[in-house]
Parts: sequence; C-alpha cells; structure tokens
Amino acid sequence: MHTLQETLGIMAGILSLAGYIPYIFTTIKGQTQPNKATWFIWTLVGGLLASSYGAEGDLKAIWLPIGYFIGPLIVAILSIRYGYSIWTLLDKACVVVALISIVPWLISKNPTFTLVINVLIDSTGAIPTIVKSFQEPDTEDIHAWFIFFVANTLELLAISQWGISALYPIYLFFLAGIIVLFLLRGKLKKKVC
Repeated sequence: MHTLQETLGIMAGILSLAGYIPYIFTTIKGQTQPNKATWFIWTLVGGLLASSYGAEGDLKAIWLPIGYFIGPLIVAILSIRYGYSIWTLLDKACVVVALISIVPWLISKNPTFTLVINVLIDSTGAIPTIVKSFQEPDTEDIHAWFIFFVANTLELLAISQWGISALYPIYLFFLAGIIVLFLLRGKLKKKVC
C-alpha cells in the first residue's frame, strides 16, 4: 500500500509527463515556439539526472528522470523546425554556462554538490524561456505550463524529508509558477487591449 506522499509523487510524475502532450501538440501546430537553448539544456540535464539514477541503481525512481529526458528531447528536436527562431546572446551565454557547469558535475562525487550543479544548469536553461514568456507570452503553451505547475506542486506535497534534496522540486515549483504567472499576465493584457 502506498503512502499519501508516494501516491502524490506518482501523480506528480504522471502529470509532468502529461504536460508534454499539449506542449508538443501546440508546437507542431505552430502555436508554441520553444526556445532552442532552453530545451537542449533541459535535455542535457534530464540525461545527466537519468544517468545518475541509473548509475546509483535506483531503478524504482528512474522513471521520472527518464521522462524529464524524453519530454525535453522531443521538444528540443521539434524546436529545430518549429522553435523560436531568434538565437540571442543570452541564449548563447546560457548554453556556454550550462556546458561549463557539466565539468564539476562530472568530477564531483558529492551528491549534494551534484544536485546544486544540476539545479544551476537547469536554471541557466530556464532563463531564455522565462524572458521569452515575459516578453512574448503567446509563444508558450499555458495549458502545458499549468500542468507542470500542478505536477510540481504535488511533488512538493510528496516530500517526506525536507533537506537539500528538496532543492530541485522547490526550484521546479517556482519555475513553473513564474512562467504561468507571466503567461496569465500576457493573456490578461491581451484581453484588456
């Protein structure tokens, strides 16, 4: 029998994967324009996390990290054709910082340091999409981001021991929340005009 927290964690995993469905669909339809830098960095982070889980032998917990690799990988591939066409200096800088951040991740044997580096790499990848969501909210899918926000909220509720390991779910909660707020702001602004 699953505990409430385990059930919430499973629901969070399912919802986080489900969020990619509308995102991918609206990307193919041309309604969403994923930022290439963000999604390639998130694919990299997802791959690193999945390989970490695999290396540690935690195969029961590997499904969410695999999802966080597969979903962004599909979006990254789609971004080549359907993505946001502007490749800014910010995008380039974020990719460089993310790639440099891999080096300490690869050489570190400290799980806490590795977690902090993963959040750093992931948040570096988030910057272009946060900026784009603020400046051009019509280029993102609010339904997908709302699903990600709900999933990340459930993940927070699933945490049984609050410590440094809660850093990544907390970061994801605020990331999705900020993007949802920017997208809602854009929709409200559009209705007023």
